Amino acid sequence: MPKLVFKSTGRTVEDPQEIKSFLEKYGVLYDRWGVERLPKHLIENYELTEEEQQQIIDAYKEELEKLKKEKGYITEDIVVLSEKTPNLEGLLEKFKKEHHHTDDEVRFVVHGSGVFPLKLDGEVVEVWVEAGDLIVVPAGTRHWFELDENRKIKCIRVFKTPEGWEAIYDENNRATMND
Repeated sequence: MPKLVFKSTGRTVEDPQEIKSFLEKYGVLYDRWGVERLPKHLIENYELTEEEQQQIIDAYKEELEKLKKEKGYITEDIVVLSEKTPNLEGLLEKFKKEHHHTDDEVRFVVHGSGVFPLKLDGEVVEVWVEAGDLIVVPAGTRHWFELDENRKIKCIRVFKTPEGWEAIYDENNRATMND
């Protein structure tokens, strides 16, 4: 179940509309697209061919095109993290470090689950996401990512440039397009 956890107080919010409303105040987009339209073999498979990845992207073409038009994104891909991912622990170490980007971080969760801790007004708020959730973390927002106890996630990522973005770990660097 998607939820917010406020680290300073332990308060938890599990109502999707309340999650969406709270995050909107900080420019974070949260939505539910669902995964019901996908065949089971595309949802649960963590070793996707390029054709299968494209089938997943095509299944969300309408939503992706709307998001791209609204936000200026131009490209998308699939990212898969699981026990089958080479150097998974090394990748997770990079993701667990607090950082920001010069571009939005866009994730639509196809399968699995994870946690995006965000720094909002100096407080850490964990955004727990699962299959069917869309989250857009705005450029410049300090955050990190962790897998939860399921230790796997498969997402569509969306970018403004074909190169994607780079993580900026030093909190004192400004998020600008020149970074």
